[in-house]
Amino acid sequence: MIQAAVLVIFPMLVAYGGVSDLLTMTIRNRVTVLLISGFCLLALAVGLPLQAWGLHALGLAVVFVPCFVFFAFNWMGGGDVKFISAISLWIGFTPELAAFAILVAIYGMVLTIGLLLMRQKLIVPIILIQQDWFARLHDRNSGIPYGIAIAIAGLQVYPHTAWFQLIS
Repeated sequence: MIQAAVLVIFPMLVAYGGVSDLLTMTIRNRVTVLLISGFCLLALAVGLPLQAWGLHALGLAVVFVPCFVFFAFNWMGGGDVKFISAISLWIGFTPELAAFAILVAIYGMVLTIGLLLMRQKLIVPIILIQQDWFARLHDRNSGIPYGIAIAIAGLQVYPHTAWFQLIS
């Protein structure tokens, strides 16, 4: 049961959050709430020591504070801040958190440059422009769905976290 939870809860919610941001430019609060709730339930189920709870909470805090500043300057959306913070709770204050942050920055940069180039130079087939989600991506006045980069980085780092030591 624990193995299934480790293999399903985090990956499914993170993938859903990334796809949701791609298609709607929104990461719903329920994704963040379910990520945090799933972490708490799984941590209770495996008997995570109090010190480990603290390290996971510290991971969330270390990511939330600068991301909240980015939100205050309108550099990042509120859903992205909550999403990246909830993922950081799962990762905890570990070397994997640094890897996660670096990967988010790299993937976010590639995503941003790609979308900016697409919005300026790409001639798009009419069938794609008729799709609401693609029209939003192509719109020059639209934001960047960083949830995609956050989700990819989270899914890439997750197998290297302590959660996978539980099931090996």
